[in-house]
Amino acid sequence: MKPLARALCLWELGRQAASWRLATGQKCVWPGGRCWASVPKAFGTRTNFLQSRPCITRTGRIMRPDDANVAGNVHGGTILKMIEEAGAIISTRHCNSQNGERCVAALARVERTDFLSPMCIGEVAHVSAEITYTSKHSVEVQVNVMSENILTGTKKLTNKATLWYVPLSLKNVDKVLEVPPVVPNTVSYSQSSLIHLVGPSDCTLHGFVHGGVTMKLMDEVAGIVAARHCKTNIVTASVDAINFHDKIRKGCVITISGRMTFTSNKSMEIEVLVDADPVVDNSQKRYRAASAFFTYVSLSQEGKSLPVPQLVPETEDEKKRFEEGKGRYLQMKAKRQGHTEPQP
Repeated sequence: MKPLARALCLWELGRQAASWRLATGQKCVWPGGRCWASVPKAFGTRTNFLQSRPCITRTGRIMRPDDANVAGNVHGGTILKMIEEAGAIISTRHCNSQNGERCVAALARVERTDFLSPMCIGEVAHVSAEITYTSKHSVEVQVNVMSENILTGTKKLTNKATLWYVPLSLKNVDKVLEVPPVVPNTVSYSQSSLIHLVGPSDCTLHGFVHGGVTMKLMDEVAGIVAARHCKTNIVTASVDAINFHDKIRKGCVITISGRMTFTSNKSMEIEVLVDADPVVDNSQKRYRAASAFFTYVSLSQEGKSLPVPQLVPETEDEKKRFEEGKGRYLQMKAKRQGHTEPQP
C-alpha cells in the first residue's frame, strides 16, 4: 500500500473509532497507540482538538476520491453526514455536562442547510458546531463548514446549517431528559444573524434599498441579541452613527449580524453589520453595506430600568471590542453630563 493511501486509511480508522468513543466517554487512541484526546464521561472539560469555549466544537478531515462524484466535487450527503456528526458531538457533550442521568443527543430537526460553495477532492473540511439556544428539552446547534486548500492555504465558507437535538436517556430511549442551560453571558451565546432577500417592496424606484428598511432590520437583530442576553423586556436607547458604506440593489441577499460588544450596569452596546451578496451578479463579490452600534436597556414589567448581566469576553478580539465599547460609553456619558473636553 502506498504511504499516502496507508496514512489516509489509518486516519479514517482513527476518526471512526473516535466518533464512537466520544459518545461513550472513552479515551481516543490513534492506530499505533498514540492518545490524541481524552473525553471524560461527564463531558465537562474540553479536549485537545476543541476550542476552549464551552459551546463550540471543531472537527475536520481531508476529502478523498470516494467522497466525491466523477467531476471531483464532494457529495452533499458527505457534507451533511459531517455536519450531523459535529452537531451530535456538541449536543451530547452539553447534555451530559452536569451530574445526572446519562443521555445521547438525537437529531430532531434540520432547520436549514445552505450549500454556498462546492468542495473538492484533496481539500480539508473544517466543521465547527456551536450551541446557539437551549430550551427545556431541546438544543439548537449552528454548524459551519470551511474548506481549506492545503497547497495554497486559502479557506472559504462552503456550508451553513441549523439543527435541533433532543437528549434521550441511555436507560430508556423513549424518555426525553432536560437540557442544561448554557452560560448566558458570552458573546457567542447571544450573537444573532438574519438573512433577507431584497425584494421590490424594499427598494426605491431606482432599485436601491430604502435606508429605513436596512435600519429596521438592523434594529431587529440588535433587539434579538439584547433579548437573548438579558431574557427581559428590552428597548432601544440610542443608535450611534449608522454608516452606509455602499448601496444595496434589488435581488441582493443581505446578512445582518449582531454581537454584544460592551455592557455597563444599566445598558448594553451591540454592533450590527450588514453584508450584501449580489447573487445574480457574479462579477461582484460580497461586500459590507452598513454598520452601526445600538444601545439597549433592560426594563421590568413596570417599565423601570433593570441591571444588565455583565458580558464575559473570552477571546482577545472580544476583549479588545469590549474596551473600545467602554471608551465610547464613557465618552457618551461625559457628553450627557456636559463634561466633555474640547477636541484638539
